[in-house]
Amino acid sequence: MKRIVVVLLLAYCFHDTQGQGQVASAPARILTFEEAIQIALRNNILLNTQRNNLELSQAQKQAAIASVGPNVTLNGSANRFNGNSFNNQQGRVVNGIRDNVSGSINANLNLFSGLSTFNQIRQYSAALDAQSYFVKRTTQDVMNTVSNQYLRVLLDIELVKIARENHAAQEKLLEQIKEQHRLGARSPVDEYNQDALTKQAEYRFVLAEVTLENDRALLAQTLLIDALEPFDVVKPRWDANTVGAENPSVETLVETAKQQRADYHRALKNEAAARYATLASYGNMLPSLGAFVGIGSSYNYQHGLPDSIDVILNKPFDEQFKTNNFYKQFGLQLQIPIFNGLRNRATSVQAKVLQKNADLMLSNMELQIRNDVLRATKTFEGSRKAYTVSLAQIAAASNAYALETERYNLGVTNFVDYTNANRVLVQAQTDAAQAEYNLVFQRILLAYAVGTLVPEDIITE
Repeated sequence: MKRIVVVLLLAYCFHDTQGQGQVASAPARILTFEEAIQIALRNNILLNTQRNNLELSQAQKQAAIASVGPNVTLNGSANRFNGNSFNNQQGRVVNGIRDNVSGSINANLNLFSGLSTFNQIRQYSAALDAQSYFVKRTTQDVMNTVSNQYLRVLLDIELVKIARENHAAQEKLLEQIKEQHRLGARSPVDEYNQDALTKQAEYRFVLAEVTLENDRALLAQTLLIDALEPFDVVKPRWDANTVGAENPSVETLVETAKQQRADYHRALKNEAAARYATLASYGNMLPSLGAFVGIGSSYNYQHGLPDSIDVILNKPFDEQFKTNNFYKQFGLQLQIPIFNGLRNRATSVQAKVLQKNADLMLSNMELQIRNDVLRATKTFEGSRKAYTVSLAQIAAASNAYALETERYNLGVTNFVDYTNANRVLVQAQTDAAQAEYNLVFQRILLAYAVGTLVPEDIITE
């Protein structure tokens, strides 16, 4: 009796603990497709890096524009000389301790340097535009990746559902065959075969769950969210039939891609930036003319002079700094490069090589656009046909399974034909789910290839 009481108490405590744990556990977070896109665009490291580089490109352009103006510097110094030094007040070299304070403001203006400055402005302006397009294309890269992973998780959920339902159906059939075998209506072989099929269905179910968790963790890693915090995804309200009804033209999409593809426009801007950089490098080998202007003054105090001479030589600060030592200077400066170890030539050759490489990248991008659009269009058409076929396949498999189930229950057909009908139905359900999600994703890939990808490309009602 005591043992029974102890067992009941332990069972009650365990049940109470489980109940408290269920109450304490928070519900899984619902992660919509739009929210996943927003999180990815906010957290993605590569995208944020390119945004930072965009700020740098903006600063470089501003610096290039500002270089057209003068360089202005304000100079000041205060020092003590102990020994021989030149004294402005005496106009000679003196020996002793002398304090000196000086200040000046100078400005230099580049009047001509082979249009190097203006070409640099064009270069950095084109580079800024190229970086802007790079940010835009990286944004589409992130959206494309997240869409793929999000739809993959949705597909895994469908496959887990199919595997679960199949496992439950196989278990139910196993119980039925066991009862029939007990009554002598079935042979032991049918029970053993059904038991093996049930275990196989359970194995597929477990594998589907593992795949789901792995893909869910991959999505969490891409979004940079905690994978240990549970979250559920929801199926966007798309209409696969509407997606499949589209019939895009390859040539039309290619022309649209040339207008919309950010990486193509980036290649154009990079080529322009490289061309302007080459023109700017030529300015280093041409004469340059600059203007300069400067205003300054100084104050000197010679220590150790007799009082009679000190009053004469060590004039007051205002008199020295504002009158005696005040100066102005201005003029022109011409520089003609003759030889500097071929550094200017090497810079020019480097700029030409970079320009040639940019031309190659642009030519390759034009070919890549045509290939990307062609492959995306053909794949989308194939996915559309596969989706239509999968609908007909699942309808036929469902009818066949229903008839075979009825025949099997009546004892008209054998166990092998029945299990084959069930296998075909499960495969048809799997193919239909994969065809639906693949059709939607191929539509996203098509928009990505054309360069018009936005979150709304997953069609909602």
